[in-house]
Amino acid sequence: MKKRNLAFIDLETTGLNPTRQEIIEVGCVVVRQVPTIGRGAKLEIISEFDSKVKPEHLETAEPEALRINGYNDADWLFAASLEQAMKVLVEKTEDAIMISHNITFDWSFLQSAFAKTKLVNKMSPVRLDLMSMAFAKLYHRETVQRFNLKALSDYFGIKNERAHTAMSDIKASIEIYKKLLEI
Repeated sequence: MKKRNLAFIDLETTGLNPTRQEIIEVGCVVVRQVPTIGRGAKLEIISEFDSKVKPEHLETAEPEALRINGYNDADWLFAASLEQAMKVLVEKTEDAIMISHNITFDWSFLQSAFAKTKLVNKMSPVRLDLMSMAFAKLYHRETVQRFNLKALSDYFGIKNERAHTAMSDIKASIEIYKKLLEI
């Protein structure tokens, strides 16, 4: 188990309901956690993947979700199909442990995407939720009132200038993960 890579994954979507809305961006950074003496973590990046995904049903999109994620037709003109993006994700994440901030959300959309594309998930069945880790480690700290990505980034002094883009949120998540391991 310890020798498995970690796959930090973030999705941007057209809403909150994986049976009604869809993925419009997939990001993944696969890392190897290098043992260190004491607390903390050194992470070696093995691969990165970020792809905009062409929505098939914009009519079901929540306008607020599109606004938050910065969707516009021009930036998504040459986006990959869901199947193309998921094939790359499957290839990059084989046997890796998925880690995500609010993993329930991302995992529900991934399950739907695997079913829709008929691709086989080859990740480890073990998944780590960054929000749960933060809750466990920081619950008793009065200065932490929320555990969303923005609140944790602010708490740890991590810049996330392009929040709600998959790769930027992943980079912030990686830094939060490292900070949590130091506690």
